[in-house]
Amino acid sequence: MDYDSLIDEPTWAFIRATQAAYPADTATMTIAEQRRIYDKMCRVFHCGYPPGITARDQAIAEVACRIYPGAGPTVLYLHGGGFVVGGLDSHDDVCAEIRQRTGLTVVAADYRLAPEHPHPAAFDDTCAVTRALAAEGPLVLAGDSAGGNLAAAAAHALRRENLPILGQVLIYPGLGGDVNRGSYLAHARAPMLTRDDVLFYADIRHGGPAPADDPTVTPLRDTDFTRLPPTVVISAQCDPLADDGPAYAARIRAAGGRARATVEPGLVHGFLRARASVPRAATSFTRIVTAIAALAAGDWPHEVPS
Repeated sequence: MDYDSLIDEPTWAFIRATQAAYPADTATMTIAEQRRIYDKMCRVFHCGYPPGITARDQAIAEVACRIYPGAGPTVLYLHGGGFVVGGLDSHDDVCAEIRQRTGLTVVAADYRLAPEHPHPAAFDDTCAVTRALAAEGPLVLAGDSAGGNLAAAAAHALRRENLPILGQVLIYPGLGGDVNRGSYLAHARAPMLTRDDVLFYADIRHGGPAPADDPTVTPLRDTDFTRLPPTVVISAQCDPLADDGPAYAARIRAAGGRARATVEPGLVHGFLRARASVPRAATSFTRIVTAIAALAAGDWPHEVPS
């Protein structure tokens, strides 16, 4: 894959800065070291809070959460990190900016991480917080990478409970596509995330091979795509997970639902952290917050800025 032509210089600068803070051999370190390095790397790109935005930490359904108060409906944000790293601090500024740009209350959930808490711990935490927030009013599910997986898995699992879930916005999610075809092979050695990384984190999440065709693990392999909330998926072109978003949206549409997928040209996994330095990432972040705001208002985002 000719990444020199696909990826522009601002994105390469972001990749280099990330690699300087998160070395390639990090996966060989202890889990504690991986988490420390990941959090430190996220801090390098932390943009701070927009003026007037505040947050407080509070448990919801016995799950540690961070609340960024605003108007309703609520946005439940689920962070990325391969189900192994990340937390309330790693995506703190992302959540604060979503709050500022949409005006909506944002709740970030600090779901339990593997390997100490293998699947279904993170899924169970996501469902518990979703139910608790839905008891108070309508909400939009959102998340990046592993968090996008959790949002989709919860939407599938909870749809028969008739919760007021207005929509979901999934950002470069891993949804359980075939790792032996398509983008998983074409972008197997992509900058920022490789196919080997995907397999490595899946094994840690389950303490071994992932169970086959379990929609709480791989929503894309569900056999029923009816009654899902309106869905917007934003993927990165230079990412082994790139095909998962379009495939998932297609399954929802085939079942009669509303779904749209965008694959961002030249962007890489983790580009949320580049939204302040990479024009392409800034444009995509506008697409993301526009979709969240539209779904929260009960509108289908027919026109999402490109």
